[in-house]
Amino acid sequence: MTVNTPLCFKGKKILAPMVRVGTLPMRLLALDYGADIVYCEELIDIKMLQCKRVINEVLETVDFVAPNDRVVFRTCERERERVVFQMGSADAERALAVAKLVESDVAGIDINMGCPKEYSTKASMGAALLSDPDKIESILTTLVKGICKPVTCKIRILPSVEDTVNLVKRIEKTGIAAIAVHGRKKEERPQHPVHCDVIKAISEAVSIPVIANGGSHDFIKEYADIETFQKATAASSVMIARAAMWNPSVFRKEGFCPLKDVMQDYIKYVLRYDNHYTNTKYCLCQMLREQLETTQGKKLHAAQSTQEICEAFEMGDFYEETTAIFEAKKTSLETKVQDEDDQMADPDVIKMAVRFDKREYPPQITPKMYLLEWCRKEKHPQPVYETVQRPLDRLFCSVVTVAEQKYRSTLWDKSKKLAEQAAAIVCLRTLGVPEGKLCEGENHLVTKRKRGDQEPLISRDHGEDLAEPSHKKANFLEETSDVNVPKM
Repeated sequence: MTVNTPLCFKGKKILAPMVRVGTLPMRLLALDYGADIVYCEELIDIKMLQCKRVINEVLETVDFVAPNDRVVFRTCERERERVVFQMGSADAERALAVAKLVESDVAGIDINMGCPKEYSTKASMGAALLSDPDKIESILTTLVKGICKPVTCKIRILPSVEDTVNLVKRIEKTGIAAIAVHGRKKEERPQHPVHCDVIKAISEAVSIPVIANGGSHDFIKEYADIETFQKATAASSVMIARAAMWNPSVFRKEGFCPLKDVMQDYIKYVLRYDNHYTNTKYCLCQMLREQLETTQGKKLHAAQSTQEICEAFEMGDFYEETTAIFEAKKTSLETKVQDEDDQMADPDVIKMAVRFDKREYPPQITPKMYLLEWCRKEKHPQPVYETVQRPLDRLFCSVVTVAEQKYRSTLWDKSKKLAEQAAAIVCLRTLGVPEGKLCEGENHLVTKRKRGDQEPLISRDHGEDLAEPSHKKANFLEETSDVNVPKM
């Protein structure tokens, strides 16, 4: 496919992918100081495939949210044309599925082929891929053919220069846009010298841009050193990791900013984009380094919330102001959603303010079961549930149709199942039919289960109707309307 993005990898200064560091606040800070391209931290394909894409109207971000509501990847319009999404993968089809999931929100896709850590290599990802050129070729070729954004990969060097160059030439043939080379072998660590000669040999052997990485220890102490490293490796661009982690203003042509200002700028982005305090604390500790034993460093180390981190950096007032702004915005959006909900209310729907509390019912007996049983007895079609999810708070509401009449609870629930049970309760109470509560006395469905003379009505694990499941319509609102409300 034709690449339809202006992203170019020649003559660029790039923030390297770093686990726990390359989150949105650090990426935006690096861009502010002069980075041309920023890579996110490595994110594993299997975890990403469990995520749902959510538009966060409060933060004005796009969030990829795991089933446990944890934000795995957050991005925003400011970086959309300059952020490269790096993933860990050992499977071409999974990699493609993730790439398609995030493609519209990023500038490029990168495959990590250099991480030497066990959590990556034991799953045949990262540096483990270097010993499987066929798999490398399969993953990269699949991505290049399957998406419209440029594809890159990041590798470490092999034991011999010849083997490394041969591998890179094979990678080049897949059609990728650039290759980042960390100039160390997979068993080498930051204290080992970076092999500029190997990166240079690669740069001279291929026509695609080569991005030199690994120079923080030996070369890059300030902005001017970036060019020195680039010349030593003959690379098209330079990718910076630890030097940028210690002080992201290394990208600034005018020289370093005072560390205090850098950390405060970082904290402002942390608040603006609701970064989790543990991640914030980790990044600030990397910046403080030898100052961790100072009074401020000790306060940071003891901090157990974003507010306490702000207070350690004399930004308590800024925290309060920012929190108030977002709470006001959240309230405004909630009011808007409620108004829209009221306007869209169907006058023909019978409503009641009820919730389903399983503690009020015998084990494995639910209002839905009673409603289904009643419909069978009265020879009505089985109930039809239509469930929607509200964008702002991601709560659910269900409407059940029985004998051409609709019923719903006016209260929104945290799960689809609870919302359906609440709708069933409204219907049963309107009809004056027992709903199975413990306070109603002998439960005829429980008796039927004990007799065992009919096929089971429920699943042991989930309490769902198995004998003849009711028809359901999952009318979820578009995921591009969902919002993950920040927890300030």
